[in-house]
Amino acid sequence: MSRVLVISGSPSRTSKTERIGEHIAQRLSGAGRSVEHLRVRTLPADALLSADTRAPAIAEATAAVAAADGIVLATPTYKASYSGLLKSFLDLLPQFGFAGKAVLPLATGGTVAHVLAIDYALRPVVHSLGARHAVQSFFLLDKHVTVVDDEISVHPDSGGPLADVIEQFDKALDGVPHTTVLGRTA
Repeated sequence: MSRVLVISGSPSRTSKTERIGEHIAQRLSGAGRSVEHLRVRTLPADALLSADTRAPAIAEATAAVAAADGIVLATPTYKASYSGLLKSFLDLLPQFGFAGKAVLPLATGGTVAHVLAIDYALRPVVHSLGARHAVQSFFLLDKHVTVVDDEISVHPDSGGPLADVIEQFDKALDGVPHTTVLGRTA
């Protein structure tokens, strides 16, 4: 069974981005994937900002990345880029921390003017971390996500394309050798 790690890079507890990450986690779990959701905002700030990879929570989070076959990066868009919180976490990973993995870059934002932030800011980092395959990235407008009583709904203009991207990612996982750790398949 493929293991997927959803990494949410929003600093907000009420983040639509985090809820989209959870939505994707549920969809992938329903497809038979083992899914874990890492909310970077829950990591200890001192350890994260000082890059203390020996801190237990940071070591556990980086071990989860190493153990995953696929990574979903969910980030809000701030100042035409992905979140600094996500950047702080990605900076902790080894040079080829995504080697052998399928990666789905996903961003949310208030305007389509930020859609290229994924391709010009996040995708190069994904590739520099050695991702085996980065599937088509996806940008979701905040206004297309509604949360009522902890239930999320996605506007049809984004819901269909989001489902397609999740399906592409799911298919990409089938081509990834399971549990790639330090260049070896376990």
